[in-house]
Amino acid sequence: MGKLVNTALEGVADVPDGASLAVGGFGLSGAPNVLIQALFERGVGGLSVVSNNCGAMDSGLAVLLSAGRIGRVTGSYVGANKEFARQYLSGELEVELIPQGTLAERLRAGGAGIPAFYTPAGVGTQVAEGGLPWRYNGSGGVALASPAKEVRVFDGTEYVLERGIRTDFALVRAAQGDRHGNLVFSKSARNFNPLAAMAGRVTIAEVEELVEPGEIDPDAVHLPGIFVQRVLALTPQQAADKKIERRTVTS
Repeated sequence: MGKLVNTALEGVADVPDGASLAVGGFGLSGAPNVLIQALFERGVGGLSVVSNNCGAMDSGLAVLLSAGRIGRVTGSYVGANKEFARQYLSGELEVELIPQGTLAERLRAGGAGIPAFYTPAGVGTQVAEGGLPWRYNGSGGVALASPAKEVRVFDGTEYVLERGIRTDFALVRAAQGDRHGNLVFSKSARNFNPLAAMAGRVTIAEVEELVEPGEIDPDAVHLPGIFVQRVLALTPQQAADKKIERRTVTS
């Protein structure tokens, strides 16, 4: 039951080139920055990443993206990441953009052992009909486009078939966890973290506060340890290092 690893490098030591990763976080909130940095230091590349977005500024997945270590992104939000847009439009990066709720459910379904499901989101658009640019050819043309998806009618309403997502590894960040892998997330940092953790075959969690098994009220557990294979306890300095993308204050 002991799932502790001593260092971030130990936690990601077996992530190979070309691996698929589900990564928690939304913008800079709840991003597993320490584990991402460890992947960067190892020089791992050609990664297929499933995450809501691809980091921001110089944090989160932007570290790997800027270094050219990511080959494909499945996500729902590009935001103001100019390097992401540059790589996508130049044909360096393959991108599958999908509705945000669909992304969340595809991760959850994969983790729950559900291979596919039907949803009304995307019906009547290129999400269902195909033709969304996955990769550009660098000169404005489309080198690879999304395929059409199955659409069925239930009770008079059209639904599109979406596949559950499973990845080789998952990287998440929690506010609190124990060595059995039970995790608690803080407020909005919860975002995609539980869903990403469920989707990974090997899930590695960095936790800001490590507690002993039994200290977390079972009713307070957001993600059971069955979904987590490795736990990294952050140092106080690592836990406190939280960048803010846009600071907003009142007068």
